[in-house]
Amino acid sequence: MNTLRNKVQLIGRLGQDPEFVTFENGNKMAKFSIATDDSYKNKDGQKIERTYWHNIIVRNGLVKVVENYVTKGQEIAIEGKLTNRTWEDKDGNKRYTTEIVCNELLMLGK
Repeated sequence: MNTLRNKVQLIGRLGQDPEFVTFENGNKMAKFSIATDDSYKNKDGQKIERTYWHNIIVRNGLVKVVENYVTKGQEIAIEGKLTNRTWEDKDGNKRYTTEIVCNELLMLGK
């Protein structure tokens, strides 16, 4: 049952080309966001569509796949876990974000 704890699976489209960070030790990290869509009918029967944006972090061997094959607008499936991070911005304000650390990636479509 532990494999079901903190597990996220999403299919979405990249909102922009991935960004890459190279650390002093030579390791790389890729960052990008994907959009997922949802719709429902309101009380008047109108269809309401919403787009949700998810921040994705990719590390280790999958970074090479992202570097070579993943671009803006592409549909991908990811699996990973939710993480939270806090930091202080340049003005000293505390910031908070939720990210998905991807451990599996599947390119869909073309």
